[in-house]
Formats: sequence, structure tokens, C-alpha cells
Amino acid sequence: MIVEQALARIGIIGAGWWATQVYIPAIMGNPQAELVAVNRRDPGALTQILDAFPGPRGYADYRDMIAVEGLDGVIIASPHTLHHEHARAAIAAGAHVLIDKPMTTSAADARDLVDRATRKGVEIAIPYGWNFTPFVAKGADAIRAGRIGTPRHILCHLASATFDLFSGVGLANAKGHMFQPQTSTWADPDRAGGYGWGQLSHALGMLFRLVDLRPVQVAAMHMPSPTGVDLCDAAILRFDCGAQATLSGTALLPKHATRQLDIRVHGTEGTLMLDMERARLEVRRFDGDDLVLDLDADAGSYDTARAIARFCEMCAGGPPVTEADGRIGLRTVEVLDAMYRSFRSGRTEAVWPDDKREGG
Repeated sequence: MIVEQALARIGIIGAGWWATQVYIPAIMGNPQAELVAVNRRDPGALTQILDAFPGPRGYADYRDMIAVEGLDGVIIASPHTLHHEHARAAIAAGAHVLIDKPMTTSAADARDLVDRATRKGVEIAIPYGWNFTPFVAKGADAIRAGRIGTPRHILCHLASATFDLFSGVGLANAKGHMFQPQTSTWADPDRAGGYGWGQLSHALGMLFRLVDLRPVQVAAMHMPSPTGVDLCDAAILRFDCGAQATLSGTALLPKHATRQLDIRVHGTEGTLMLDMERARLEVRRFDGDDLVLDLDADAGSYDTARAIARFCEMCAGGPPVTEADGRIGLRTVEVLDAMYRSFRSGRTEAVWPDDKREGG
């Protein structure tokens, strides 16, 4: 006798530009999930979404959606500063959450969500697309297996063609999409706009996919965009084990260039080199017992679909999304929170000034 598995019931809070371009089509095409409900505050925009994607029910108030639908999973695609409020409500209702990056815009809020999810017995996932790339998993496994010894020095760099997005003139790549990225989300310094929250979070998400280190100090500088948000970032990180990292990010990449993410982890027994632009994974050891993968040229392409598929699998009863979970999201936000404080103060900032950091 064949028993059909029930589809995971998924809802989306804050259906805007990215939700209509990526999340809604991916969920509607996933064999393990059903998109049952969509939230958008603007009634006109909500009608437009439901006309373009027939099937799910529409809600102007996300609280009504959560109360009525009995959701297995909720995707949080709202503006950055609303992530904590929306994810907290979904977690309270017993739903797994996929929170678009950044997970939150403060370390305290990120810690709160992790604590709430743990107590409720649900999972948090972050759609860091690169984290789900197969050869990235091999790199993470190599570090955990001790192939480079103890990590001591890390270089992490990201560059993307987003000068227009963070300069308040919109995103040229989004021309013709149903909705446009909102300037208030990406280019307003009072609403967590800027390259760190909006892009460098990808690089940090990958970094903490590879290494299990807790950040404790950050010293950072930035170059502002015309709207006053950070356009280029540079930072030095210190971890609780004494390891250090240099972190850099810039929106000043030409539109026709491939997005760059380059991470190098130097350890006591060797070095791991991971490059998504040129699709490279190398482990070079002092004893010569190296690992060098032969990868296709496009193996490092960014793909949110893998993250969405894993979330659907988890909501349907599958394993947790360990590739980018709440712990990775928290550590990313810890660094960004301290980085932005360092921008303002001009000093090295403690990740948790009151000593309430993770595990403390």
C-alpha cells in the first residue's frame, strides 16, 4: 500500500520584489510543498500577485494568515527591519521559518529568534544560496575533518554589481519585474540599508558554513553611497579562539562581471581556498596531501532554489537545514551588528558588549 505524503503548507510574509521573482515560483513548482497563503499589506499589490499566481489565498495582515492557515513553514520576505517581528510570530505559531537575509538587524533580535525556535521545537533557515552548493559542502567537511588543522587566519571578500541599488536609483537588473526593490529597504541608513546587511551577509553566511568560530571583536571602516549607506566595507574580526579574519565587500563591480566570493582559511596544517567566481576548491596541506576539485565553470553560480527546496523538504518532515541554520544566521548578524557600531564609533567593538554572547 502506497501512502501519499502530505504536502508542506507554506505561507509568505511580505511578498514583494524577491518573493514574486523567486520564492513564489519556486514553492509553486516544488513537489513537496503547497503555497497556501501570501501576505502583502498593499491591497492593490496583493491582488496583482494573486492574479499572476492563482491558487494561494491572500492576506493583508500577516497575523490573520498565521492564525487561519495552520502553516508548516513561513517564508519571511519583508523589509529587513521587520524580520524579527514577522519571524517571531511564525515561530510562536509552531512554524519553521525561512528568513531572507539578513536574519535580523540586531544581534539581540537574532539571539531572541534562536532561543524562541529552540524552545518551540522549530527550525530557522536562511537562504544563503552559495551555502547549498555541492562543492561548498566538501570544503566544510574538509575543515571539520581537520584537513587544514586549526583555523587561524581567514580572508573573506565579496563584490557585486549593486552600486545602483545602494545609491537609491533602483536596480537595473530588476527592470521589467513585477515589483522593484524598495529604496527604503536597501538605501536608507535608518532602515538597515547598506552593503553589509544587504550583501556582505552572504559572505559571512558562507564563512560560518565553513568554520565553527564565535566572533568576539570587530573593527571596521566603510565608504558611503550617495544616500549615506555603506557602499564598500572593510573589517577585521577576532574570534574567541584567537583566530582572526579580514572581511571586505564592495558594490563597485561592473554589471557584466561575475559576482565574486573568495574565502581562504589558513590553518595550522594547511589552507582551504574557495572561489565561487572561478569555481575553485583547493585544500593545500603542509605535507602535500592536497585536495583539488575539477569543477565546471558555472559550479559556483548563485542558486536560491536549492535553499528553498531544502526548506520545503524540512517542512515536509525532512532533516533540518544545517547548511544555513539559525546559528549561522546569528553569527552573521553578530558580526554585522558590531561592524555597523564600529562604523559609527571609529573603534573596535565587542560583539556582545554586555558579555551575553552565544554560549556565555
